Formats: sequence, structure tokens, C-alpha cells
Amino acid sequence: MFKVSARTVLELGAELISSDIIAFYELIKNGFDANSQAGVDIEFDVVLTQNDYVRASRKIREAVDEDVSLEQLISSIEERFLVGASDHARHTYLSELRAATTLDELLVAMERAQEKANSITVSDRGHGMSRDDLVNNFLVIGTPSRKAGVDVALRSGEANTPFLGEKGIGRLSAMRLGDRLQVTTSRAGDRHENVLEINWKDFDRLDAFIEEIPVAPRTGVQKSDRSSSGTRIRVSDLSGNWTAEKVIQMCNEEFGRLTDPFVNARRRPRVAVVWNGTRLDIPAMPRTLTDAAHARVVGSYRVVDGQPLLTTTVEVLDLGFEHPPVADSLTQELADLQSTLIGKGDEVSDAALLTVGDFSFEIHWFNRRRLSRVDSVGDGRAIRDQQDQWSGILMFRDGFRVFPYGEEEDDWLELDRRALRRSGYSLNKTQFVGRVNISRTKNPQLVDQTNREGLRETPEQRVLLEIVRYSIQDRLGIEMRAVERAHKSAKIDLSEAKNRVEELRTSARVAVGQLRTVTPKEGRQAVIQVEQTLLELDEFARAAHARIAEVEKESRQMVEMAGVGLMVEVVAHELARATQNSLRALERLRGAELPEKVASHLSTLRVEMISISKRVRVLDPMSVSGRQRREVFSLDALVRETMDAHESQFARHSVRVELDLDAAVRIRAVKGMIVQILENLISNSIYWMDMRSERESRHRPLIKIAVESNPPTLTFEDNGRGVSAVNRDKIFQPFFSLKDTKRRRGLGLFIARDAAEYNGGSLELSEVKNSETGRHHRFVLTLPGGDR
Repeated sequence: MFKVSARTVLELGAELISSDIIAFYELIKNGFDANSQAGVDIEFDVVLTQNDYVRASRKIREAVDEDVSLEQLISSIEERFLVGASDHARHTYLSELRAATTLDELLVAMERAQEKANSITVSDRGHGMSRDDLVNNFLVIGTPSRKAGVDVALRSGEANTPFLGEKGIGRLSAMRLGDRLQVTTSRAGDRHENVLEINWKDFDRLDAFIEEIPVAPRTGVQKSDRSSSGTRIRVSDLSGNWTAEKVIQMCNEEFGRLTDPFVNARRRPRVAVVWNGTRLDIPAMPRTLTDAAHARVVGSYRVVDGQPLLTTTVEVLDLGFEHPPVADSLTQELADLQSTLIGKGDEVSDAALLTVGDFSFEIHWFNRRRLSRVDSVGDGRAIRDQQDQWSGILMFRDGFRVFPYGEEEDDWLELDRRALRRSGYSLNKTQFVGRVNISRTKNPQLVDQTNREGLRETPEQRVLLEIVRYSIQDRLGIEMRAVERAHKSAKIDLSEAKNRVEELRTSARVAVGQLRTVTPKEGRQAVIQVEQTLLELDEFARAAHARIAEVEKESRQMVEMAGVGLMVEVVAHELARATQNSLRALERLRGAELPEKVASHLSTLRVEMISISKRVRVLDPMSVSGRQRREVFSLDALVRETMDAHESQFARHSVRVELDLDAAVRIRAVKGMIVQILENLISNSIYWMDMRSERESRHRPLIKIAVESNPPTLTFEDNGRGVSAVNRDKIFQPFFSLKDTKRRRGLGLFIARDAAEYNGGSLELSEVKNSETGRHHRFVLTLPGGDR
């Protein structure tokens, strides 16, 4: 059997409570858990501040060598008494002081007065506690009573939780505020009040066990009204230096955020703070603040009939230049959410998309540079000051704050870190005013850590973070950049892609150099093939970069620049992958003596190099010499050549290809652009078919391509996850992507459609739905004939 030391109580309190506001938060929640319809009152009754007490004590010690009387010292202390302290508290303080007959006694008396007279009282008019309740619940650390009530609510599917707290240790928060606790409580019908007093210092004995510390309730005074009920928690021997300025600041910055400030003030749970008899204002967030936002994203996540749905609405209202207001709504279903939030091979299971439960959020963005330039008076300044006061993205459970989300030093969505890595509009945490709403019954897996330092790390917690982060960084951020591109001069920045290409080319050169040192004589010819392939890629990449420099001059050619950049990166990546795989294969040849083993590994190397050679040859029409030249060619031959180049990739992903090609179809177009369209369709198909294969063991990836005449038409269809009806047009928008963060670019289909239109054709997602998935899988590319 475990034995618990008395100091464990102090350790629990120290671990649980990291700040004064969390201590108040725990005590306030207890009041509402007691079903207090009148809310909770917090009353400060401070006669002398801690700092003045220290100064007065120093003055008393110095008076030993001076000719100062006790009366003079007591009078000087009384002169420092705070205005508004209660008569009872003042009388208590003075009585202690006047009982002293020497300076030493005065020091002791002053310490005793400081402990007794100054207090913080948290009271409610809830159902209160009987003596049995005090013994069996309040004095039982980790009591299961509230947890049992919450569990019943969860099992029965109730909309609201019966309790905000359930761990049974929140009562220890009082020790953060002071060392002495007095609980006065009663239920309706009780004749007397029930009183419990605790001195937390008693638990600081190193050799004592918890059962050795005597703590027991007693019967208090008789009640004047037996029908009354409620609880008063009085904390004395205060720990902090409490002043009016400090409490006012807490009201403005802390108490105003304890309950949801977005809710109408009349509907918010009532919390009243009184400083020495004067009630202080707890500010409510004005609706004019969120109405003045420059952009926002509002979202709801729901599980309907066992299927998750994320609906987000983005509004871009004022980016600082002339543009019409833009609003865009998007609903994402299970297949989209699996990819966007989890991706391929991620640690989070798909089940978390269901078990996370329903929640909602609204996040308002402000351009702080614009706010800093507004007039120093009037409405502009008011909005700026309000945004400073309420900045941050807060989280509320059943209307009450979840700490520390939204604190100034807390970057729970990693917005600041991510903002440093991207260009464009600043999306750091100080730009936002927002909230995320969860509940205990709808989100049972989103549970606070015991120390109130955020939610426990669970798959559901990660899904919540990813949804909110995605809604800000991708939904809101991309829409803002789209408005900027449409209505303000902008350029597509490919510097990062070019740097990445150069890194991959360097990596490939290093790999070839190492191949020389480990390859036996029998494999020298394969190394020469690798070098030749690398030279071809270098020529191709240099030509592509030269083309990028040319097309930067015109907006029409910016699209081409992006397409060339992306394709160069794909080729460079494939070359680096193949050479590095080959290097690993040849490394295994060190010390090998069997010619058969050498031949086997060299065979692997040759297959890899042949694959890369095909890719480079297929993409050669995109070079400077062929990029813009329209020519008449056979569409079926181009399709076969392109698909052959992916033979190795299809084999790795177990993809079966069915071709139905009309050999009589000839078109007049820029061959490189048609290749680019096919490449983007293939790339997307591989991703979405992989997504489905990971989740469905019986899935067999399949790509179907048909070419028909009159007019020349290419139909591309796969059996991957498909596209939902609401996203049929969105997938062609620049930077819109439903892939996971590692693969999310959102340019492929935008460039493919643009290439089709440039050649006088069109690229659409067919209205036909797949009978198995209920989603769209078929792309239709229409092109002009070869007789034009």
C-alpha cells in the first residue's frame, strides 16, 4: 500500500497552478459547478499591501536605534492603510498592532495582522455543501463524484456537461493565493453553516504523512435564512502584493478572457470582481472590433451520420488596395480530410477524424501595419487599441477558457514560426482575434492536462490543431494571395524551386562521384550511363532556367515559368533518387566475389538509369527549342511515350494502365504543354490512388486513358479518391490543394488547364460521378485537330 507524504498536497498544488489567474479560474469553475445562477463574486479586502508591509517592518527594525515611539510607528502604519478596506479588516489589523508593548512584539503583531486582515473571498450562491460533503468530497483529493457525473452525461449523449471540472484537485488552487483557507458553506435547509479551515503550512513537514495533519469541518453559526445556500472560500495570509492597479490590470487582460468574450455580455456567465468595496469593470469585446477585421475565416467541424464534414468560409474584405470583397465557402468530406490533415503514412489514424467530435471557430485577421498608420484619434485608434487588447486565438470549452491558448507568449498553432518561412501577408498570432469552441460532451477526447498547460497530446488534439492551422494558413492565406494576384501586380516566386533543383543536381553529382569509387570493372559502363544522364539533365535544367528568365517579363509567361520550374524539380528529384538508390545497391558490392551477385545489382542500376533517361527524353519537347512551337503530331503516340516513361513508377505503385487509343487522331499543339498536362494528371492520380490503397486493402490502382476524334478528346480516369462535387471548379484554382502539407502546392491543375486553353482546347472535370465513391474521377481534355 502506498503512503502519501503531507508535502504531496503542496506539490500537487504547485504542479496544478502556474499563475494567479488559473487559481481564480479553478475557484470560479467550482462556483458554476455548484449551479450558482447568480454567478461568482471575487472580493479583495486588503488593508496593507505586501510591499508596504515590508517597508514598515524595515522601519520598525531601524527604530531600535532611534527615538521613535510605538504610537508613532503604529500611526505611520495606519497612514498606509488602503482606502476602502472593510471596517472589520481595519479593526483586526489595528487590534493586533495595539496589543504590542515592544518593538519586537510589534514586528510579530504586524506579521500576524498581515496574515489575518488581508483576504480574497470567492463566493457563490450554488447548492453548497453539507458536513458530509466536506468530509467525503472536498477533503478527498481526486474525488470521483464529478467524474462519474460527466461520464454519465457522455454515455447518455447529453448536450451539456453537468460539471466544468472533474479531476477533484482544483480546490488546491487556493494555496496559490494564500496559505490559509476557510470554507464556509451550507445547503438549503441546513440550520447552521459548515466551516472548514486549512493552514497549508502545516503540510510542509518533511516527516509527516497526510493522515497526520488534522483537518476536519466544524459547525458554524446558525443561519438566519434556512432556505439559503452557497459557499464562501476565504483565502488569507496572502502570497502576492495585491494592489488596485494589479487587480484592474487582471480584469482588463485576464478576467475578461476567462469566459467567451465573443458572446453577448448578457449571456456570459456572471463574474464580479470587487476591490476594497468598489466593483471593477470586466471588459467585453466590442462587436465593432470583429466587424472591422480585414479578413476572416469561420469554420465548423461536424460528424454527421458517421462522416466528418469541415465547412470553412473565408472573407477577404480589405487588403489595403482596391479590390471587391471576396467570400468563398468550402465543404470537405472524409476523403479530402484524410489527405489534407493526415496524408500518406502519417502517425495519426483516420479514426481520430471521427472521435475528435464537433467544434467550431472564428478567426479574424487584422493588417497591423495598416492599423499602425491610422489617425491617433477617433475610431481608427479605438480599433487599434482593441486589437492590441484582444489579440490571440483563444480556446473555450463550454464557454470557459482553456489555458494557455491565446496567451501572449503561447504560439499553439505555430503561426509565428511558419510565418517566418513564407512570403506575403503576415499570418502571425498577433494579427488575429479569434476563438475555438469545444465542449466536454462533444469532444470527450480533448481533455486538459492536469497542470492546465493545454490539451493532452492525443490523435484528436492533433486533428484539432491541424484543422485550425490549415484553415488559417491555407484557406485564408491562399485566398488572400489570390485576391492580391487578381487585383494587384504580383509575381510567382520560383526562387525556392530553383534552389531545390540546384541542391538535387549537386546531390546527384556527388552520388556519381561515389559510384566511381565503389563500382567494379564490370559496372563501369553503367557509371558512364549515369554521367551521360546527368549531363542531359544539366543541359535541360540550364535551358529551363534560361526560359524562366525570359518568361518573367510577361504575366502570360509567368504560368509557363511555374510549369517549367515544377517539372525541372520533378526530373531532378527522380535523378537524385535513382542515382542514390543505385549507389546503395553498389555499396553492397564491396568485398563481393561472386560475378552473379555483381550482375544482379548492376541490373537494378541499369533499370533505374533507363527510367530516368526516358523521363528526360519525354520532357525534352518542353525545352527552349520546342516549348512554344506548335506542330502536328499523333496524340496516341504521345500518350504511349509518356506512359512508357512512367513504367517503373507504375510498377512501384502497383498501378495497372488501360489504354483505348484511336490512332487516327492528330492534333496541332505545343507538344511540351500536352506532356505537361499528362504529367500533372499522372502525378495527382498516383497520390490519390496511394491514399485509397493505404485505407482499402482490396483496392487495385487503375488508370484509364482513351483518345477519340471529332473533336480530338483525351479522357483520363483513375480509381483513386476522386473529387467532391463542391470542389469541381476549385481544383483548377491556383494554390488550391487538398493534399497533405508535405505535398501541397496547388499549381498542377491550374497550369494544366492554362496549357490546354493556350492551345485552343479545354480541360474539365467531368460531371459523371463514380458509382462506387459518388465522386468525380474523370478529366476530359479537348484539343484542336491537326488540320488547323
